[in-house]
Amino acid sequence: MLEYESKIISLDKALSLVQSDFQIVTGLGAAEGKLFLSSLHTLAGRVKNVTLTNCLPMADLPLYKAEYKDSFNIDGWFYTPLLRAAHKNGNTSFIPGHLHSSAYKRLDHIHPNIYVGSATMPDKHGYVSLSISNTYEKRMIEAADIVILEINPHMPYTYGDVELHVRDVDYMIKADYDVPVLPDLPFTEKDAVIGKYISDLVHDGDCIQLGIGGIPNAVARGLENKNDLGVHTELLTSGIMKLANMGVVNGSKKQVDRGKMVATMVLGTPELYEFVDHNPAVQIRDGAEVNDPYVISRNDNQVSINTTLEVDLTGQCCSESLGSMQFSGTGGQADTAIGAQMSKNGRSIIALYSTAMVKDPKTGVRHEVSKIVPQLKAGAAVSLSRNDVDYLVTEYGVAQLKGTNLRERVEILSSIAHPDFRDELKRQALELGIIYKR
Repeated sequence: MLEYESKIISLDKALSLVQSDFQIVTGLGAAEGKLFLSSLHTLAGRVKNVTLTNCLPMADLPLYKAEYKDSFNIDGWFYTPLLRAAHKNGNTSFIPGHLHSSAYKRLDHIHPNIYVGSATMPDKHGYVSLSISNTYEKRMIEAADIVILEINPHMPYTYGDVELHVRDVDYMIKADYDVPVLPDLPFTEKDAVIGKYISDLVHDGDCIQLGIGGIPNAVARGLENKNDLGVHTELLTSGIMKLANMGVVNGSKKQVDRGKMVATMVLGTPELYEFVDHNPAVQIRDGAEVNDPYVISRNDNQVSINTTLEVDLTGQCCSESLGSMQFSGTGGQADTAIGAQMSKNGRSIIALYSTAMVKDPKTGVRHEVSKIVPQLKAGAAVSLSRNDVDYLVTEYGVAQLKGTNLRERVEILSSIAHPDFRDELKRQALELGIIYKR
């Protein structure tokens, strides 16, 4: 009998291990333990005060319904629409923090009784790969009392710091579900304009960090005429895969991990999962290492490219909340921006649309508002301080903020706001005392 077969248990047996007051941690995104978590709600009534810690969850779990709030709590590092809806139940809450420190800070606060997540089937040497995320997973596995892995032949086998011997796993559940997919978002004409501005700030031989969404996808398209790009990023995306397949990304100019694409998670299309499977050019490593600004800075010409929801006239970026309402998460935006600035010739770039259509709470009518504002909304989270933005980009241009004073920032940021709001922004900057007439 193969070594791991003695550790295979049924889903019912795995669920029977859960007790009241347990702390359960699961993997990020598509690495979550889908079978286990989809049935966890069936323990309602038998257990009380069980807390699940997750990040960027993709499975729509019955657990998120209000009827189970007396038995379960959900703590999330990064909200998706699932957690935004569950937040209103009163048992769901957000965990602030930078990605690189998320694992060890959480472990200072809780002790995980169970870790449950996905993994590949064991290989002939008795190793599984944690596959598409080691943002915090391996640290939680090492700390947990009980480790349960859902071994799945559909999970891609990746290299880096994701290998785990079956001797270090307590139990395994056989799974056969497809890896959850995040489709490529088509980009708009506005995205393409922003993408062109950003791609012009990227030079041959630069090392890039890029996220997911319409703007990042447009940036990736704009980079197709570059040469010898490297990758050190928290998230490996389909856009980066396409650049690698074209030969645009080869890592030949990196000072560290030359020829390797270094990331802490993978999320995207089936083609992306096929690309990373048994690909030695892809390294999935511990998030505490990958997103450490000092580690990021070891490569010269590191370019951090992120998006935000709202920015004020001094350069403060709110990238995760709508006022005091949590929308997404801090993630690694500050990690990568600060790391890029510490890098020799590095750059920190933030992108956003100049406006958004917002529904009036009283009339229900949508109207256009500026996303460049005199002050952030009350309660807004400052995801990236005004000290850590080198360039801010909208469809109206590029604002270079590095080294500028507040008066210059008001002028520069107003100039890339929608034309309908530019005069009003300057007027409010005066009223608020951000600047004064000379």
